[in-house]
Amino acid sequence: MRVVIARLMPDFSMDVYADGIISGLRSVRPNWEIVDLKPYPIDRKSSSLFLRIQKYYERFWRFPQQVTQQVADIFHIIDPSEAHIVYWLKKQKKPVVVTCHDLVNFYYRDNLQGSVKLPFVSHSMWLYAVKGTKSADRIVAVSSTTAKETTQILDIEPARISVIPNAVEAVFQPLSQEQAKSFRQKYQLAPETVCLLNVGSNHPRKNLSTILKVVEALKQRGLSIHLWKAGADFTDEQKVFIYTQGLENHVSYLGKPDKSTLVQIYNAADILIAPSLHEGFGITLLEGMACGLPVITSKVSAMPEVVEDAGILVDPTDYQAIADAVCHLRNNPIDYQALVQKGLLRAKSFTWEKTAEQIAEIYEKLLVQKEAVKI
Repeated sequence: MRVVIARLMPDFSMDVYADGIISGLRSVRPNWEIVDLKPYPIDRKSSSLFLRIQKYYERFWRFPQQVTQQVADIFHIIDPSEAHIVYWLKKQKKPVVVTCHDLVNFYYRDNLQGSVKLPFVSHSMWLYAVKGTKSADRIVAVSSTTAKETTQILDIEPARISVIPNAVEAVFQPLSQEQAKSFRQKYQLAPETVCLLNVGSNHPRKNLSTILKVVEALKQRGLSIHLWKAGADFTDEQKVFIYTQGLENHVSYLGKPDKSTLVQIYNAADILIAPSLHEGFGITLLEGMACGLPVITSKVSAMPEVVEDAGILVDPTDYQAIADAVCHLRNNPIDYQALVQKGLLRAKSFTWEKTAEQIAEIYEKLLVQKEAVKI
């Protein structure tokens, strides 16, 4: 079988997914030919009108042409934001699968702020692209929450949607205590300091403002506390809060670390704190658990599906309850270690080979159905 995987322009989380399923497919179906197609990268944050126009040309014209010119048995679009390519492929009656990670932009319009936009055009083009998902032969949803939203928002019948979760790379694993201590010492954290970690973007749905309130509350309780932020930096408004509440010595931004450094960060921290308001999955939860890091996350959206009983689920708007959860883990080492072990065991059940096997079965069933129609 020849499979074409169509990526997005460079995007960290989507690259993790594409790399994962491609490596997984090559492992579970070694005789298949996997074609990895990427659009030409263009600076998505540039304010240059020329680059904006170039980006739209690349995304909505040149790259779809490149994809449709391929000869393949299956085409897989890895995100609904590129599902406009489905329109091109269906005109040629080619089998198409689309992965839906989330539909958060329907709830949070400002989630699009990191991309290059043309006023009054960007949202319309995004909506046009996403609705292309309806024309796909099969849809892969990374969680039951996303599957439900896909049915409700895009009016796609559940029979065409398969829930296949994301996974975690084997590189995310516990390191030696010496390595963890060394990283903490680099940032001058005392052994008794409870180090919270948050990884990801700074979109409003990530709820970073509540996390900062948790740090403030723990400081007022007299706990030696520190927050590490990896990924996107704090917003200007959040930086003002940090300054006005005197949290400068309790918060550190670690930038956008490479994978090896991120593994060290997970291992050096004490608790992963991720009280997001809305997620399609939450892959950082898996990464943290795989590194032996206890997780405090939200009891809403897709997060409970990911952690089950291997994490502490909280009301993401109740910062005092989140602070209570941190104190509980700090004061109860037996519960802390029990959560570590549950997390490690939970994370082991999410492998890219397992995910790829389920996706490969969708490809195979789709081809059988297409052949049956021809007969």
